[in-house]
Formats: sequence, structure tokens, C-alpha cells
Amino acid sequence: MQASQQHRSSVMASRLFPRVKEEVEPCSFPQFPAIDRSFCYSDSSHRSHFSVKNSHEPYCTLESSSARGSYTVYNSSSNGSPMSQQESQSNMSDLHHSPDNTHSSPISGSCITDDVSDLKGKLRELETVMLGPDCDIINSTISPEMDSWRLVTDAVSRRDLKQVLVCCAKAVSDNDLLTAQWLMDELRQMVSVSGEPIQRLGAYMLEGLVARLASSGSSIYKALRCKEPASAELLSYMHILYEVCPYFKFGYMSANGAIAEAMKDEDRVHIIDFQIGQGSQWITLIQAFAARPGGPPHIRITGIDDSTSAYARGGGLNIVAKRLSKLAALFKVPFEFNAAAMSGCEVQQEHLQVRHGEALAVNFAFMLHHMPDESVSTENHRDRLLRLVKSLSPKVVTLVEQESNTNTAPFFPRFRETLNYYTAMFESIDVTLPREHKERINVEQHCLARDVVNIIACEGPERVERHELMGKWRSRFRMAGFTPYPLSSLVNATIKTLLENYCDRYRLEERDGGLYLGWMNRDLVASCAWR
Repeated sequence: MQASQQHRSSVMASRLFPRVKEEVEPCSFPQFPAIDRSFCYSDSSHRSHFSVKNSHEPYCTLESSSARGSYTVYNSSSNGSPMSQQESQSNMSDLHHSPDNTHSSPISGSCITDDVSDLKGKLRELETVMLGPDCDIINSTISPEMDSWRLVTDAVSRRDLKQVLVCCAKAVSDNDLLTAQWLMDELRQMVSVSGEPIQRLGAYMLEGLVARLASSGSSIYKALRCKEPASAELLSYMHILYEVCPYFKFGYMSANGAIAEAMKDEDRVHIIDFQIGQGSQWITLIQAFAARPGGPPHIRITGIDDSTSAYARGGGLNIVAKRLSKLAALFKVPFEFNAAAMSGCEVQQEHLQVRHGEALAVNFAFMLHHMPDESVSTENHRDRLLRLVKSLSPKVVTLVEQESNTNTAPFFPRFRETLNYYTAMFESIDVTLPREHKERINVEQHCLARDVVNIIACEGPERVERHELMGKWRSRFRMAGFTPYPLSSLVNATIKTLLENYCDRYRLEERDGGLYLGWMNRDLVASCAWR
């Protein structure tokens, strides 16, 4: 009996994880909201644009992010009245041509710190004369500020893009608008949508900072009035990203492996997919069930998805139903499809059509982080869905999520986390997708940039990209009554073998009952199973 089960698992695994070139139909990347080459943020008083004219143009800014933007930065004039940014620039222009500027060289922010040591020395002398040699009041007050300012100017002079981004975010966090504006001007000279990975990511993170500063992040996601690409183009961009970044592919494969293992002896299987997208995740699983010794089970899939995915598909869930039904018929697998065209926040038990006598599997792949939790709404749909699923007594529940901490983190640490996470993502894309690839800018912009802008610029319900680390997900599942379901060692070994076909800087690690897929020392995607 045990030998028979092992043979059955081995046969299913061989079908579940075929070599990439032998797949019947390529899988596509999970549904990301699309973003056009023309960002447009606006509210009643601010309007700003971002465009990429061609792949050789280093960086094109929003109007509100330019030195003459539409929002006002206040300074103090000599008479104590507010001085707008435009007035301030006019005064700076006068300084450029003033009699005191005998060499007619432009006066920049860097000249302020040319003689920092000399300035500190003179202040110390003045302190000693006025307050005595033992008094450290002025020194203790000024030194930290001087050190902080020196750190900023050093980063700018070294053209350290990553550090300047961090300094700019800190200025935005501290509401230091003058410093933020100066650093944004410097950053525009350093970022490029066609440059190094950090330059490309920096362009989108700068847009997030500009959007946050211009609109206070209150409603920027709703104000992203973007002309999306045609659905066929968007699907193509998703597919390219899916192929060049193995994280998502292997996340799906680990989930499928857990489902196949749990259902290996079942005759009737019901799979509820909370974000079915194109339905591509289930192609290899249907093939694996078709090859099962003793014949395939009857499979019913309930596909849940919202209008964003419908746009990418070019139609409703009926497209997914036809696609999977055709595949199942080809492999002689009994198949049904139940469509639930709605957001996860709207899902109730009656929409899932659970039937007695079916073994139930539930799939949460790159979906739960979009559900608002207790920090956003008292309805707490994130935990509500877990409790709902637990009440259905599923045999297995799979979770695949990005391993990042951006849910409840305050703005500045959230910015740094996003910078570190997407730096690894963009570096891995750079290895697989040549920089001169004509679609690379489109892939990064339409599939990744809007997420970056949303994380940085938005707050409250408008911030929908709310990732959590696996430790937090583990706590949520346990509070809902779930227990861990061990991932199959055979599946994990197969995934490790397939990972060898990619760059050796990719890594896969098993720990704490989960599977972590990453780039170098940074985890990017985590997968686990529950029951």
C-alpha cells in the first residue's frame, strides 16, 4: 500500500513539475494593476505628470516634482511673511548675479557646508567667550544637526543614489520641505528608467515621494488616472516578468505540490482560488491529476477575481472557464468551473458553493496582502476570510506572499523596506532580462512601478499594497484555528532542481514549515500550507 502511494506521488510530481520548455501553455504572472508610461496624479489644487518618452531618456519628472512645481514650499522672508518656492528661487537667481558673487558662479546648497569645520570652530570660540570654557550647551545642540547635514551633503557629493533616496524620504517624513525639494532636484539628475537597477527603481521611488509630498498621500491611488495598455499588451508584460523572475513561478509550484499531495487519494476535488487571474496556475495541476494511477478525480474550481484581472484578460471569468475546460477535456479530466467575479472583501460563504462529498483546497496566492486588516478597517477582511475558510473545513490551504513588511510600518521604515525589497527584485531582473530589451521598461513600469508608488505615496484605505512577513501570516492562520501542513520533501527537492536552471544568485530555503525563495541574502517570496 505504501509503495503504491509513493508511486502515485512520484508520477504526479513528474507531471506537476515538467521542464519549463515542455509546458502545454506558459503560466502568467499574478495580476498587478497596470500603469501607463504617463503617470497622472491630481487633486483639486495639484496636477502632475510623469512620462517616459523613450528608453534613452534618463528621467522625465512630474510637473509638481520640478523646481517650479505647482505646490508651494514655504520659507521665511525678511519681513516674516511666507515666501513661496518661486519667490525663493527668484531671490536665489538674484544672488547668482549679485555684486558679492564676483566670479558669477552659481550659488548652490553645497556651498553652505564648504567650511563646516571652520564654522563649528568659530561657534565654539564664541561659546567659550560668552559662556565659559566648560559649557557644552551650543556644541550639544548644533553637533547632531551638523553631523546629519554633513551625511546628506556627503551622499549627494558621492552621488550615492540609495543614500540620497533615504535622506529625501527622511526629509519628507520630517516635513522638511526645503531639504526634500533640494534632494528631489538632485535625485532627478541621478535616476534613469533605462539605467542600473538602482537608477530604475530610484525613478519610481522618486515619483512616490513626489506624489506623497504633492498630495499628502490621502487619495493618490484613486487619482492615478492612467491610460492602461491594451489587455493583450499587459498580459504580455506579465508573462515576461513571470518568465524572468522565478519567484512567482516557484511560489505557484509549491502551492500546487501541497494541493496534489493532499488530494492524491480523493475522487472529488474542489479548489477555491481567491485570485485566479488567467487560471494558468492550474494547468500543470490538471496535467498531474490526469496522470494519477487509478484515474483522475473530478475537479471543480471556483475562481474569484475582480475587474482589474478582467481587464488584463480582455474579458470576464468565462475566458478562464473555457480555457481550463478545454485543457481538462484534452487530458480527459472531469471538470467544472464556478465563477465569482468580485473582490475578496465581498466574498461570502454562499458565493463559494461548497458541496458535501468534495475534498476542499483553498489557494491564497499573492492575494491576502490586498485585504485590509484591523489597522485599516474594523471589518478586518484579512482575518475574516481566514475564519470563513476555516469554517469550511478545507483539507489544505495554501499561502504564497511577498516576504516584505509594509503593512503597519510608519512611512520612513516602510520606505526603507520597499527600497531594499525592490532593489533585489530589480537586480534579479537585470540578470535575466537584458537592459537593452525593448520591453523591459514596460515590464517594470506596468507590473511593478504602481505597487512602489502605492506603498510610498498612500495611506489609509488607498494604500492597498500591504505586505506582511511570514511570521505575521503564521500568527493570523493560527488565530483562525489552522495548523501547519508540511510541504512535501519531494516537491521541494524538485523545485530546487529546477532553480538550478537560473542564476546561482537565486536561492531557495526551507525553514519553519515554509519555503522561501529569494535573491542572494534577501527573501522575496514565501510559501506555506495549512489545514
